[in-house]
Amino acid sequence: MQGLEAIEEKIRQTFVAKNAARDAALAKSREVIRHCSLSIRASHRAEYDNAAKILETARSVADAMKADVAPYPDLHYTGYVQDALKEVAEAHIVHALLTNQPIPDPDALGVDYAAYLNGLGEAATEMRRYILDIIRHEQLERSEAMLQAMDDIYSMLVTMDFPDALTGGLRRQTDIVRGVLEKTRGDLTVAWRQEKLEERLREFEGKVNG
Repeated sequence: MQGLEAIEEKIRQTFVAKNAARDAALAKSREVIRHCSLSIRASHRAEYDNAAKILETARSVADAMKADVAPYPDLHYTGYVQDALKEVAEAHIVHALLTNQPIPDPDALGVDYAAYLNGLGEAATEMRRYILDIIRHEQLERSEAMLQAMDDIYSMLVTMDFPDALTGGLRRQTDIVRGVLEKTRGDLTVAWRQEKLEERLREFEGKVNG
């Protein structure tokens, strides 16, 4: 049929290029997620300079990933790309919280807003791990500050009352943050009460021995 072969070849070449872009972006998304995980681990270990260097690598790979899919907007909004960008947001926010820096802006990170909000929620849940660690080292004042950060994040997320199609399932993530926040608040309350009890016991022993 006249013209059919040309149409077939045009479509085939388009799909070949798009599939190559998809494969490249998928591989890079896995690399981004791995680097972000390593950065969060380093942040929890107070290896902040190392965490920042890993974040630079993650950002570089994420930029390359976005460049791969730039000609194909539908690929940009696939799960693996958005999941990788969410991890970029989470790792940067965790690093900022633990180093007392301002929360990074999504536009500065090059992260879509829905992915950013979900990353913000996951960063809040990461603070529970940090709080439990510093409770064991009796740094309760620092724990209170981190709990307040979690509360601030939750208070912001709960205002984003939009359909999941727009927010990437944010409602579920917000519910998770709420549960983690309340559980952490309970743990910190118990720790404070324990510290007060131990303080009173020391005072009592001092009076008895005095």
